[in-house]
Amino acid sequence: MSDASSPATARVFTWSTGHTLCNGVEIYWEQAGPASAEPVVLINGLSRQLVDWPDSFCDGLLAQGLRVLRFDNRDCGLSGEAGRGIRFNMPRSILRNRLRLPIVSDYTLHDMAADTLALMDALQLPRAHLVGVSMGGMIAQIIAGTAPQRALSLCSIMSGSNHPWSPGPVLAITRQMFGKRSADQSRDTIVERSVTMRKLLRSPAYPIPEAELRRLAGRDFDRAFRPGGILRQTHAILATGSIEALLPKVTAPTVVIHGSADPMVRLTSGRRSARLIPNAKLELIPGMGHDLPEALVPKLLELIVANIGRGKQKPDRPIR
Repeated sequence: MSDASSPATARVFTWSTGHTLCNGVEIYWEQAGPASAEPVVLINGLSRQLVDWPDSFCDGLLAQGLRVLRFDNRDCGLSGEAGRGIRFNMPRSILRNRLRLPIVSDYTLHDMAADTLALMDALQLPRAHLVGVSMGGMIAQIIAGTAPQRALSLCSIMSGSNHPWSPGPVLAITRQMFGKRSADQSRDTIVERSVTMRKLLRSPAYPIPEAELRRLAGRDFDRAFRPGGILRQTHAILATGSIEALLPKVTAPTVVIHGSADPMVRLTSGRRSARLIPNAKLELIPGMGHDLPEALVPKLLELIVANIGRGKQKPDRPIR
């Protein structure tokens, strides 16, 4: 493999696309890279669409000769709706989560992990390197803990073990997420709300300019605005509860990457995952918040490619 810290090559990578019924939900996906190459499955976070993976990040993985699969989670982007008509009260569910009481929900992160595995099956990927961000990091951990034979390696970025007593987001983010909102659902209003949230989440040492945040927010709105899906995904996180019992069962080489300035998923959460997953490496990035700024892409690629090297398929363990 080439040096992951070098700029992405000028090659143009061709993405194939499709919709596949996975675990009862239509999942939209895109993949690129040689069919014979080791696959990397990118699992995104709450309300994040596949286009939110930085192009330079995907190109950097592809430049390593890997096969990259990215997709929209259920209830997000161009994937199908997964509502079952469950009515819920978010403050009450937050309280029940803290008290470790059961929560009735449309689905949980375990269902979303099953979506990912079903998509891997449909695309004939018996095993893959798993890279998850935030909620996607928890989904990747669930897969690696419940189906360890499917994970060649595991990278969990700005995520955690979903322990109910872990420190929550900073107050400003909680207010932005759950505070009273205007009934106005116009593009300008939603984009402005998204920009406000992105400013709260961005890395203080690597701040993405506001003009770029606005461009990204507009792009996401124009591609797919799914407010109901955002609520159901949030509720799924609460209904899942702690995944800590699964983490000692992870056998894949693991790197846990976390920012020192993450205001959403606190560093304590990343430390818990790294402590519970056997032989996991914790990589702390000073000044990183809860986003993937362009300036950090080379560092992220370096850490991920190094971990992929630890889990690289041996000749006596064929991918197919």
